[in-house]
Amino acid sequence: MSAWLSRRSMLGAASALGAGATPLAMSGDAHATGPTLAHARTEDDWRAIAAQYDTPRDIVQLENGNWGVMARPVLDAYFRNQKKVNREASFYARRAYREDLNAVRQRVATALGVTPQEIAFTRGATEALQALIGGYGRLKPGDAVLLADLDYDSMQTAMRWLRTRRGVDVLEIALPEPATHQSLIDAYAAALDANPRVRLILLTHLSHRTGLVLPVREIVAMARLRGVDAIVDSAHAWGQLDFRISDLDVDFAGLNLHKWIGAPLGVGVVYIRRSRLEDIEPYMGESDEDGPHIDARVHTGTMNFAALLTVPAALDWHERIGGPAKAARLKHLRRLWVEPLRTEQGVSILTPEDPRLSAGITAFRLGEKTSAAQNREIAETLLAQFAIFTVHRTGVAAGACVRVTPGVFNTARDMHRLVEALRTLSRR
Repeated sequence: MSAWLSRRSMLGAASALGAGATPLAMSGDAHATGPTLAHARTEDDWRAIAAQYDTPRDIVQLENGNWGVMARPVLDAYFRNQKKVNREASFYARRAYREDLNAVRQRVATALGVTPQEIAFTRGATEALQALIGGYGRLKPGDAVLLADLDYDSMQTAMRWLRTRRGVDVLEIALPEPATHQSLIDAYAAALDANPRVRLILLTHLSHRTGLVLPVREIVAMARLRGVDAIVDSAHAWGQLDFRISDLDVDFAGLNLHKWIGAPLGVGVVYIRRSRLEDIEPYMGESDEDGPHIDARVHTGTMNFAALLTVPAALDWHERIGGPAKAARLKHLRRLWVEPLRTEQGVSILTPEDPRLSAGITAFRLGEKTSAAQNREIAETLLAQFAIFTVHRTGVAAGACVRVTPGVFNTARDMHRLVEALRTLSRR
C-alpha cells in the first residue's frame, strides 16, 4: 500500500461511511477491493473521499476559495516532512534538498504539460504574477496595458503600478454581465481595437469574484495576432478545471498548488514559455550570466521546505480522485444549487449556464442588493441563521455579490440547504 495512505486511515474512511461501505482503494494496492479514486462516480465514492477531510461539524463550509483543505493523506505527509526538515535542519537543506526540489519540479512540470525549465516555485500565484507583471520588459513609455473588473485585486494593483514603473497608460474594462463565450472574446477584441497602444493584457482564467471562466486560449490567440502579450492568472483554475498549460497556448502564467490541488499553504508556480524567458527581466540582484533561466525571474527567500516536499503527495491525491472527476464533481455541486434558483424571483446567478464559462465557484445577488455592506450582511445572515459559510465579494462593475465555493467534501445535502436558505431570504 502507498505509504501516504495508511490502512488505519482507510478503515477510518470506511467507518465514516457506515457498515457495508467499501473504502476507496489506492492504485497498486494488491489487497484493496474497492474502486480506485480515479474512477470515483457514485455518491458512495464521494462520501469515501469526503471522509478523508477534516472539516467543521457545526457549519456547512461553502467558502473553499481562500485555500484548499488538505486531505488526511496529504496532511500526514506534511507532518512527516516537517519533522524531517526540523530534525535534519541545515544538514538537509545544504546537502539533499536541491535534489528533492528538482524531483518535485519535474513532477509538477509533468502535471502541467511543460518542461521543468519553464516553471519555478513561489509562495503563491500572487507572487508569481507580480514577478511576471513587474518583470515584463517589453513596455515603453506611451504603451498601454489592459485589465478587467474581475481580475484579482493584487494583480490590478500590480498592473496599475506599471504606470509609474514603465510610464504606460492603464486601461480598464468591465466584462459583460451576463456573459457569453463570444461576448467575452469580443470585449477584449473591442478594447484592443480601440486602443492599439495596448501591449500587455491581464487575463483571469477563473474569477475569484464570480467564478466566471474566460475562453483564455481564444483571447490569447486573438491578442497575439495584434502583437499583444497576455499574462494569465490561473490561481483558481488549476485543479478546479481539468487542463494543462499546454492546452492554453499561453506564454506567461501564475498558478496555485494550495487551492484546488490541495498542497499545504504557501506553494505557487510561475510559468514562462522557454522561448519567452528573456522578455521577463531577472529579479533585482539576479543574473543571467550562465544564460536565461527561470529561477532568476523570481526570488522568494527561504521557502517552507516541508510544504514543497508535500506537493507530490497532494498531486498523488488529486490524481487518485482524477482531474476530470474532480472538475465534474465541482460542477455537479454547483448545478445542485444554481439550477433550482435560476428561476427564483429575487435571486440572480452571476455565472452563465454555458458549461465552458463555469466551474465550482459561482456568485449570486439577492434583489437589488449591490453594495458591499448589503452583501456582507447576506453572508453573515447565512452563517448566523442557517450555519452556511460563504463570503461576499466586491469589485464587480455591476455591484458586490456573495460567492459560493463548494469543495470535493461537500454533499448534495449541503447544496440543498443553501437552496432552501436562499429561497427563505429572497422571499423575505
